[in-house]
Parts: sequence; structure tokens; C-alpha cells
Amino acid sequence: MSSDEGLLGPAEIRALAERLGVRPTKTLGQNFLHDPNTIRRIVRTAEIGPDDVVLEVGPGLGSLTLGLLGAASAVVAVEIDPVLAGALAATVGDRLPDRADRLTVVHADALRADVKGEPTALVANLPYNIAVPVVLHLLETVPSLRTGLVMVQAEVADRLAAPPGSRTYGVPSAKAAWYSAVTKAGSVPRAVFWPVPNVDSGLVRLVRREPPVGASRKETFAVVDAAFAQRRKTLRAALAGWAGGADRAEQALVAAGVSPTARGETVDVATFARIAAARV
Repeated sequence: MSSDEGLLGPAEIRALAERLGVRPTKTLGQNFLHDPNTIRRIVRTAEIGPDDVVLEVGPGLGSLTLGLLGAASAVVAVEIDPVLAGALAATVGDRLPDRADRLTVVHADALRADVKGEPTALVANLPYNIAVPVVLHLLETVPSLRTGLVMVQAEVADRLAAPPGSRTYGVPSAKAAWYSAVTKAGSVPRAVFWPVPNVDSGLVRLVRREPPVGASRKETFAVVDAAFAQRRKTLRAALAGWAGGADRAEQALVAAGVSPTARGETVDVATFARIAAARV
């Protein structure tokens, strides 16, 4: 993608915001990406190809949207802000008129949006306060998604990609791993956003895989929630409420090949599924 392919820089982002009367709000976690090199890097790292239909959450003023349209077959952009949702098509029409028909704008909350078109890739710059719920919701409700690259607060990136046994491994890590292989894909400097956030950001890559066998998602997630609700406790104690007693929790753990004295942070999602299946 060359520098003349319609991407928005810092001056264009501010001018567009002023024209729309938009002031970034903390409530919606709005920090607009304005660096063309970062946009190219995200599109490249996401491995977006001409056959991909990209689901973008929170397109904002459209900087990343323009980059994605330069590489993908189509983009479905879900935006909760009515002003931004209403302006996005015009921005694309001005900057990339030959690709404007590839864009579909959905004015909705990503946690409630009815996503059509069977998108294949999720690419999004997500506010830290909704990042985990949005990622898990979309992986659950949009089964056509095969890959994802999300930009989130660095701390959230650590939690999503954490392996069992690490300090940051927990509910988000285990639940994301149900749907996909999750890895960190680099950091993003604060200076590429307007306004400049007071936290660092990171990229997280998701590659869809088959879920574990043994129990349903709902059953497995109930075990995950119980295990980490009291993460300092042994699994025998933490799962007592879920199993109907500590003895029954121990029976399920032993049947699943897990030590009753283990703690949740040492257990991967496939093992949580075995524990769920072993409850009597």
C-alpha cells in the first residue's frame, strides 16, 4: 500500500474531527489512530488478503478502515457513535472512491450487533474496558471468523495471550483459548493515537481452531469462572460450589487427571473441559 492510497494522517484526522464536531470521549474509549505506517503494519500483520471480508469494530474516523479496504474484498464496520457511523461512508467515498462499495457500516453496539456477510477476519482497535467481552462475544457469535488481530491496552494483550502457569493467565486467557490460538503480535506506541492515551497498546493475533472435546462451551466456562473466582484456593476448594461439594469436586478433578491441590492458573482450557465433563 503506497502513501497516496487515501490514508489519514494526523492533520487529516484533526480536520475531519473538527468538521464533524467530534471530540474524543473517554466514555467510548476513543483514541483515533492517525499514523499511516502503523495502519500498514496492522493490515500486513493481520495478513488480510483479497478474499477476506473484514469485521472492524470501532472504526472511528476511518483511518484503519481505509487501510483495510485497500487489501480486503470488503469491510463490515460496526460503530456505536452515531456521528462517526454516519460519516464513515462519506470519508471512504472521498478518500477511496473506487472501493467505497466494499464498505458496509453497521451503527450498533458490537456486543449486540447483528453481523451479516460472514466476515473472515476481525481487525479492531478496541477500548480497554470492552476489549475482552467484545472479542469473546464475536468469536462466539460470528463463527465465520477465522483470524483476528486486535489492538488493545498492553495489559489486556498480556491477559488474552497468557499461557497456563503465567502470572497473567486467567479467565480471559482460558476463554479466548477455547476459540483460538492467541499470541501477542507486537506493541503499538502511544504517539500514533489522538488523543495520546496514558497506557501502552499491544496487538493480539487470533487463529480459530476447533474447541476442546469433552464438554460444551457453557459447561467449560462455568468451571473456568469458578476456578478463578477464588484463584488462591486449590481447585478442590474453588470448585466445591460448582460441583456440589469439595468431595465431588475432587472426584471430578481426579477423573480428569488433575491434582485436587492444583490451582486454576496452571490448567489449560482443554483440561477445564475434561473437568466439566467429569462432574457427576
